[in-house]
Amino acid sequence: QVQLVESGGGLVQPGGSLRLSCAASGSIFSINVMGWYRQAPGKQRELVASITSGGSTYYADSVKGRFTISRDNAKNTVYLQMNSLKPEDTAVYYCAADDRDGFYSRPSSYGNWGQGTQVTVSS
Repeated sequence: QVQLVESGGGLVQPGGSLRLSCAASGSIFSINVMGWYRQAPGKQRELVASITSGGSTYYADSVKGRFTISRDNAKNTVYLQMNSLKPEDTAVYYCAADDRDGFYSRPSSYGNWGQGTQVTVSS
C-alpha cells in the first residue's frame, strides 16, 4: 500500500506561482509513474502532468510552458511547479501514483491517490 500526501496549495493572485509537493510512503518500491490531476467544481478530474520513473514527462496542453513536474526519488517526492497561474487553474489538485510505467490519462489508470490540495487563483 502506498500513501500519498500533498502540500503546497493555497490562494494566489493571477500571474503568481505555487509549488505543490507530494510525499510518498509505504510500499514506495512499487511506484513508477506519478502524476498530478486536478478537478474543478462541476468538472471531471483531468490529468495535468505526469512523470515516469526515468524522468520522461507529459503535460496537458493547457499548462505547457507554465507548469513543471519533477521528482526526487531519494525523498520519494514529486513536485509540481506552477507559474503564471490563471483563474482557470483553480481546482483541487491530486497526486497519483502507480506501479506501471508510462503515460496514462485516465484516472482509473492510477491505483494510489492523495487527499488533494486546494489551489485558488483569484485577485
